[in-house]
Amino acid sequence: MSTDPEKIEKSDAEWREQLSPLEYEVTRHAATERAFTGRYWNTTTIGTYKCVCCGTPLFRSDTKFESGCGWPSFFEPLEGARIEERLDTSHGMTRTEVRCAKCDAHLGHLFHDGPPPTGLRYCINSVSLSLEPDPGSPTNEVTEEDGQ
Repeated sequence: MSTDPEKIEKSDAEWREQLSPLEYEVTRHAATERAFTGRYWNTTTIGTYKCVCCGTPLFRSDTKFESGCGWPSFFEPLEGARIEERLDTSHGMTRTEVRCAKCDAHLGHLFHDGPPPTGLRYCINSVSLSLEPDPGSPTNEVTEEDGQ
């Protein structure tokens, strides 16, 4: 067990109760939602993207860009965002996995093929995120029924 007082740790049963089946599989077992099916891959809503498990702010919409990969892509996290990067050698590839540092949720992967100014692409599963729209911002996200 972690001694970090800000670290969120829950039992498997608690995560299963809190999350939808797909959210659970992606965030707790590093599964991946199908490309072009998530509620945020094509949204242009202005706001803050947070971890679906613990609500930690991770990305702002003004760093989101269309990468053509079918998942929400961001060129940088929020300043001070609690994101951890880990080596991922699963599926015969070497990648950088991105996780929420507060609750250890799998978010997606980091690639070095993004746009300026960072050249980074944080490729994040929609189900790992919740979007808090800015006040008065129109929304256009896809619902789960539309996207899956």
